[in-house]
Amino acid sequence: MLYSDHPRVHYDNPQLAEVICQLRFPTILAIGAREPVDFQEAVRTQFPRFAAKEERPAPKLAGLGTPEVRMEEQKPVINYSFISADGRWRLNLTSGFISLSTVAYPGWEEFGQCFDRPLAHFIRIYQPAFFERIGLRYVNIFSRKALELEGESWRELIAPSYLGPLAQEDVDERSTRKCSVDVEMSLDSTCRVKVHAGPGMVKKNMPNTPQDPEVKFILDMDLFMGGQLDPRMAAAGLETLHGHSTPLFQGAITDRLHSALEPR
Repeated sequence: MLYSDHPRVHYDNPQLAEVICQLRFPTILAIGAREPVDFQEAVRTQFPRFAAKEERPAPKLAGLGTPEVRMEEQKPVINYSFISADGRWRLNLTSGFISLSTVAYPGWEEFGQCFDRPLAHFIRIYQPAFFERIGLRYVNIFSRKALELEGESWRELIAPSYLGPLAQEDVDERSTRKCSVDVEMSLDSTCRVKVHAGPGMVKKNMPNTPQDPEVKFILDMDLFMGGQLDPRMAAAGLETLHGHSTPLFQGAITDRLHSALEPR
């Protein structure tokens, strides 16, 4: 079963590693041409810490359909970060997108409230013509150790649709080096989702940091809508995407894992 009709619940033991909301818009040169002083003043109470980093996008293939196909280097982009005092919330702004991410997801209502004012200030200051993409991404990393489920197989915790060959009883997960499910599909006439699901080890990028040997299960759901989306409808679009996330998530886990997450 890909979708579930279980009611929405809150979990006391969630396994969310990160939640990201991103809105893409046609390039606004003013954001990269000078520091976003007015925007910082508008969000500084909520996000007092600031950082800026120059990033170079991946090279772009040009000249398709001609004898002179080539890779073109892209101009560097400045990514401005506005960070909460506790470091758990990050607001990012570039000439092409605005995003909010958190590693301490408190629930949809509070997440939405945290984004409401920065988004309203962004629209007021920069007046984007439209949004090209509105996305909401949930990255779940299930640890059997943290959930006290170390003796159980992924077949007992994850729905077969998200396991691929691991759903078969004659497949030993301990001898399977790599197995994942990747799918993109429509959710309704305006919304789509990209899902990556599969076991793996989560690497730590900090130097000299011991690596975690536990194999975890990653469920990465990227819900989005595209087109020329009216900025005034951004909040409604995000609500629609969130509405799709619950049946997708509930359909991906078994009753055993649902209970271990401690619903209330």
